Amino acid sequence: MDARHLELLRELDDRGSVTAVATATRRTPSAVSQQLRTAQRELGVPLVEPAGRGLRLTEAGRVLARAGRDVATALERAQSEWDEFRGVATGSVAVAALPSAATFLLPGVLDELADLPITVRCNDIDIAEVEFGAQVIDHDIVIAHSMTSRAPAGTAGLVTKRLVREPLDIAMAADHPLARQSHVTATDLVDQEWIGVLVGYPFDAVLQAIVRKTRADLRISQRLRDNRLIEALVASSHRVAVLPRFTTPQTDSLVLRPLADIPTGRHVFAVLRPDRAERLAVRRVLAAFVTVASRIDE
Repeated sequence: MDARHLELLRELDDRGSVTAVATATRRTPSAVSQQLRTAQRELGVPLVEPAGRGLRLTEAGRVLARAGRDVATALERAQSEWDEFRGVATGSVAVAALPSAATFLLPGVLDELADLPITVRCNDIDIAEVEFGAQVIDHDIVIAHSMTSRAPAGTAGLVTKRLVREPLDIAMAADHPLARQSHVTATDLVDQEWIGVLVGYPFDAVLQAIVRKTRADLRISQRLRDNRLIEALVASSHRVAVLPRFTTPQTDSLVLRPLADIPTGRHVFAVLRPDRAERLAVRRVLAAFVTVASRIDE
């Protein structure tokens, strides 16, 4: 049994198409198809079957894809033990992170790693909670968030590490009538005009909680992704929004007020594929995230 065939089947299971595998592994689709045919011939069983215009794994293929994950984890563990024996943690570590969490974590992480021969390549991504888990296919560490202390949706079977809880506050213009209060309640917010986020994004859960508590519909005039844009629109109007406490600047025109009667906060997690979690360089970067997060006080 060729370990390269197991890796190929795992890639197909993770990515879902021959074209995606070819792109990720810098091969042509015909070369990937040829390797699949070779694997089937050597193993003597069908590993893929037609599915629409593409291919999908058979049950035998899925069995070997799972074995491929186990093999990859074992190899990374062996490499990690060898690196530790040699006292070396080197290489490049790919990190995908939601921008607002990266803003308060990544500068400290890079400082922690400054004296180590490790390069961190960061990709900022702003996606729905359930989509973060899929990013581990192309990244060593994914910094995601969840509205509960449980790991983000879509991360079953992955290694997860909770880093920090960040409070979510209600943002408003400094001259907004509610800004005179030290805190706001759900009832205070029922008649306000909102700038929300896309449905499925964690901040939207706060608005849903307000609706459940008050049994009133909220007026959501915009649904946007970018926090800086939301800040600008809130500061220049009497609209309100949910924004994160650690990275939202309170200025002469924008203030934050805690929501007193509904627990609000997002939990920031590191998410990793089990095999990549064994790499010594990856573990060093993860340890830096944990160290930086431990210094943050709500």
